Amino acid sequence: MSFLTRFRTAQSGPLLFIRETLYSALAVVGVGLLLFAISGVWPPMVAVESGSMEPEMYRGDLVFVTEEHRFTPDYAYGDTGVVTVEIGTEAGYRSFGGNGSVIIYSPPDRAGSPIIHRAHFHVEEGENWYDRADPAYMRADNCQELPNCPAPHAGFITKGDANGQYDQVTSVADTAGPIRPEWIRGSARLRIPYLGHIRLQLAGALAG
Repeated sequence: MSFLTRFRTAQSGPLLFIRETLYSALAVVGVGLLLFAISGVWPPMVAVESGSMEPEMYRGDLVFVTEEHRFTPDYAYGDTGVVTVEIGTEAGYRSFGGNGSVIIYSPPDRAGSPIIHRAHFHVEEGENWYDRADPAYMRADNCQELPNCPAPHAGFITKGDANGQYDQVTSVADTAGPIRPEWIRGSARLRIPYLGHIRLQLAGALAG
């Protein structure tokens, strides 16, 4: 009997263990490649690490992410693939219980994990965006009192659904300013409850 035959038919012993381990690894790789083919980004799944998007996303949820241009309507802002809350409200586009895209972004100087927040509107470099902003999400009486106003560069003004202020006026992204399209890693598409806890625990164990 050849080694290959014994490997395929072993019912016990080291060959069975090696074969089952190999099959499991191949299955994981296959699923990963399939998800990558659909999403266009790697990794295609991210774990939610905070409650800033509650009640649409909770800490420990696993979120399926796609490249932002995939599955996005033609009326997304410019060629960014992002539907802002402004556009989504007018066009009726909803994602995770609200108008507009939920994007995953990471400014170049950020040391921690990427941020998962909603894109509210786009600003141009030098724009006074005070009058376009929702007064409920900022604490300023004019552009001069508002961080990142006028806009230091073009990009998206973002906010976590559960947060009281825009990212660009808080410590979340105040130093980064509006989110440039090249900082966006993808758009959130699907939430899987609880499964992200496994990833967070593994990340914590490795970090510790």
